[in-house]
Amino acid sequence: MELKNKIIVITGAASGIGRELVKRFTAEGAKAIMAADINLEGAQETAEMFGCQAMKADVSQEQDIIDLIEYVENNMGPIDLFCSNAGIGAGRDLNSPNEEWQLSWNVNVMSHLYAARHMVPRMIERGGGYLMNTASAAGLLNQIAGAAYGTTKHAAIGFGEWVALTYGHKGIKVSMLCPQAVRTAMTAQGNDSTQAAAVDGMMEPEVLAEVVVESLAKESFLILPHPEVLEYMRRKTSDYDRWIGGMNRLQQRLLGD
Repeated sequence: MELKNKIIVITGAASGIGRELVKRFTAEGAKAIMAADINLEGAQETAEMFGCQAMKADVSQEQDIIDLIEYVENNMGPIDLFCSNAGIGAGRDLNSPNEEWQLSWNVNVMSHLYAARHMVPRMIERGGGYLMNTASAAGLLNQIAGAAYGTTKHAAIGFGEWVALTYGHKGIKVSMLCPQAVRTAMTAQGNDSTQAAAVDGMMEPEVLAEVVVESLAKESFLILPHPEVLEYMRRKTSDYDRWIGGMNRLQQRLLGD
């Protein structure tokens, strides 16, 4: 996909990866971008910085996704690329409250379903379209000290695969963005989960955005800003037991338990 003259929606656009995607897609000549976020003030800051529009949207609520899509399509034009970028890192372990697990599921998985449910039929009717969902390397490799995060990101990738294999012949393209640690407000917390994800270093958002543009041009299903992840995936699938043992040792080393 070439981004020039495209109409694009980006959720989680108040800061971090979302804001950087707005910046980079604007530089690529996008026709119009909607920066959506539950943090409306942050989304408006993004819009002011890069000359796009902003809208409040809680992606865990299907009606908010419907309203977002309706507004953009009615006032800006048909959406070419919908980026489900918003995510949450709640739910550390077995003892985390059910509410944290449920919120993680709603934000990290159901938001992708809501977007696809209300975008795919429209896109098919006009000959095709593109969905890019931000998952994480945790969705491929799992996440130390991030039980709900690793679980829901795996589910997000599974759903993205399903959409691609079900609707690819009808013009629907899907990419899953799967970085390791990126310098954002989430990783600024410096917790055990971040420490584990940053084992290969912390990537700057602008570097990630460049990889995204290159990968969208290739229409790659997996977007892997950290190339090490591909090798880790190969090791995991070649010997699952060895992989789990190695991750357990890494947890012991990082967490001391």
